[in-house]
Amino acid sequence: MGLLRDPALADDGALKIEFAAGRMPVLADLTRRWAESRPLRGQRIAACLHVTTETANLCRALIAGGAEVALCASNPLSTKDDVAASIQRDIGAEVFAVHGCDRETFYRQVAGTLDSLPTLVIDDGADLTATIHNERPELLGEITGGTEVTSTGVLRLRNMAADGALRYPLLPANDAVTKHLFDNRYGTGQNTIDGILRATNVLIAGSTVVVAGYGWCGKGVAMRARGMGAEVVVTEVDAVRALEAKLDGLRVLPMREAAGLADIVVTTTGNRDVITTEHMKLMRDGAIIGNSGHFDLEIAVAELTALATGRRQIRPHCVEYTLPGGNRIILLAEGRLLGQAAAEAHPAEVMDMTFATQALIVRHLAEHAGELAPGVHPVPHEIETEVAQAKLAAYGIEIDELTERQREYLGGWQTGT
Repeated sequence: MGLLRDPALADDGALKIEFAAGRMPVLADLTRRWAESRPLRGQRIAACLHVTTETANLCRALIAGGAEVALCASNPLSTKDDVAASIQRDIGAEVFAVHGCDRETFYRQVAGTLDSLPTLVIDDGADLTATIHNERPELLGEITGGTEVTSTGVLRLRNMAADGALRYPLLPANDAVTKHLFDNRYGTGQNTIDGILRATNVLIAGSTVVVAGYGWCGKGVAMRARGMGAEVVVTEVDAVRALEAKLDGLRVLPMREAAGLADIVVTTTGNRDVITTEHMKLMRDGAIIGNSGHFDLEIAVAELTALATGRRQIRPHCVEYTLPGGNRIILLAEGRLLGQAAAEAHPAEVMDMTFATQALIVRHLAEHAGELAPGVHPVPHEIETEVAQAKLAAYGIEIDELTERQREYLGGWQTGT
């Protein structure tokens, strides 16, 4: 059953899951209510997610709601082996996740999860969805819908829909404000800096940090780096985002100019070849590069490996490459998702909102998927409102409500100057 590094690690994982649960009040309340109402009874859920303590608590909610859950890792370096063992032993999901596995084993884990014959899919990067459509089309008859939690995955799904290839309805959790505004900005911002510090222990203050991409993730990284005393330079291909970075007080340059200034470069674009070996040749000796996009394509790692005249691991998640000219480049976490691989992913307080949103989307799909055509559909606004209100209540925060007169004004058009 499942595929784990060592089931005996479960005791350690259980303590970490319990610690995270205490910081996820919205999801905990949902779990309590679902244990009574069982809105997911009869559903088989295949999930491809980072196997962390926060994901464990999502699995708990889904199983409390009546679902059977099979879980595989969405990134081999983000898996926590002790957490994976506890999810299977204590929570009851079937888990296929081994930290640091090779590509063949990664896709064996994906295949094992799909062998559960899912009716609903939860994806992070669209690997399950793509595998189902490309290699396991026989599963499509049972699957009524799915959801995707990351920007890169949503891009893949929209491209599938545009090509007419997507065969069931998808609700992108990443499009929900309660996900991208908080998870991408505050979660990615914090865990990326955390990953840099754990891997290198460098001083951020006084350094020049180049952030490639000024979407929500890039904004979060830039905000945290600037708050720690770095000079932040942004690179962009989008004119509006570049202008936003400028008006936020940041320097905006093309990568060919920014590369030579950088002490640290972080990619957050969701695209490929953002840092090439041509950029690396322009970097100063000892420049540090890392990626906070979902896939390990943003940094040209294979080309760097081929170009380098020397390679040595100098710290965990920290490999030094020597270029032909003698300059050294420090690559973090193999070019994979830095905050997940070298640190401990998003804080539980942020994932509380993301996974509560995800769980409510799954419930919505279980109840309404038959009404939705194949394609990418917006997340219902009431789901975002429910999560936001619950999170405010957990913080003990009250907000104002519109009066009836205000509602009438906002709904009308005749009152003017």
